[in-house]
Amino acid sequence: MYNARMEQNLITEYFEEVETTKEYDGYFCSVAQVMTLVLLGSICGLKNVSQIHQWATNPRLSRFLKEYFGISRVPCYYWLLCLLKLIEPDSLRKCFTKWVTSLLPEDWSGQTLSIDGKRIRSTERMSRCESPLHIVSAQLSEWGMTFAQRSVDEKRNEIPAVQELLNELELKGCMVVADALNCQKETAERILEKKGDYLLCAKDNQATLKKEIEEYVQDQELRKRMETVRKVENNRGRIERRTAYVTEEIGWMSVREEWKQLACIGAIHTELERKNQKTEEWHYYICSRKLSAEELLHHARMGWSVETMHWLLDVHFAEDSCRVETREVQEQLNVFRKMALNLIKRYKEKEKSKRPISKIMLDCLLDPLLLASVFSET
Repeated sequence: MYNARMEQNLITEYFEEVETTKEYDGYFCSVAQVMTLVLLGSICGLKNVSQIHQWATNPRLSRFLKEYFGISRVPCYYWLLCLLKLIEPDSLRKCFTKWVTSLLPEDWSGQTLSIDGKRIRSTERMSRCESPLHIVSAQLSEWGMTFAQRSVDEKRNEIPAVQELLNELELKGCMVVADALNCQKETAERILEKKGDYLLCAKDNQATLKKEIEEYVQDQELRKRMETVRKVENNRGRIERRTAYVTEEIGWMSVREEWKQLACIGAIHTELERKNQKTEEWHYYICSRKLSAEELLHHARMGWSVETMHWLLDVHFAEDSCRVETREVQEQLNVFRKMALNLIKRYKEKEKSKRPISKIMLDCLLDPLLLASVFSET
């Protein structure tokens, strides 16, 4: 028995602000209620609109949806899709950023802001998509919260999309970490203009920069002069050794003046050992802030967290296999999935739960009261 309706949730308050592409009077089911349904279903790990609709129309859930969320009637599957299509994409994206930002600390100094893009591969096979959907996401890594994104048509357009996204964000005091594709002079300048610092991975797209750092680091005598720290992790027979090297001695670099406020260079050597098989790789970095080797290792590690989020989208929601009618609905589902992951992570932190995300999702599917509790983690 559900004895009381849940108080209006902060997320649903933001949903009320989302605009639509056409006027809609909200007859018998509002767009905000549809968004709530999709988010609830996503928290339960449901992978597409069809599964969410089947779950929401189950008779045992009707009272729960009505008493806790004021949803007295669930639209048919066709109308549910129609209402999702009405959502104005930029408005939903801004709602997402505004909501998550309200949950984060005001002072982001010293935090790692990780930016990376992901192609939704199912859109490659959609006849209605002229080009695959590629989404650039920003995550405050220490908090594990994704809070902003932009969509682009092709991966080659990720660079300007990242720069536009940076213009929208508050970066003061943040260390912005980006992959080699976004190791661009203009991107570095945008970050500095927003009062942040950059930590960029140098690869072959910046051939001269990479070569100079690589030659310095691989010179054993010079490497001995660099500050060094090593971390070793042993997880289920998989041994990973990460060694970071940093130096502020950069006056010799021919390209030093091309990178605004360049303060240090560094490298991370990763060695993996599993079942008597060994692999190793080097990553080279430039940074606008003077870092210790420990700080380089920390921020670089945090920078990989956004890739973990992309992995979670595929593992828990089969995003690369999900095919929907339009790319707009695909992008909206991507936002709701990220919202769901954010809420589950907040629930895990609050409850100090060690249960994996997949089991919490299944628990929510089986227990509406737990679902309501996770949903209210604001």
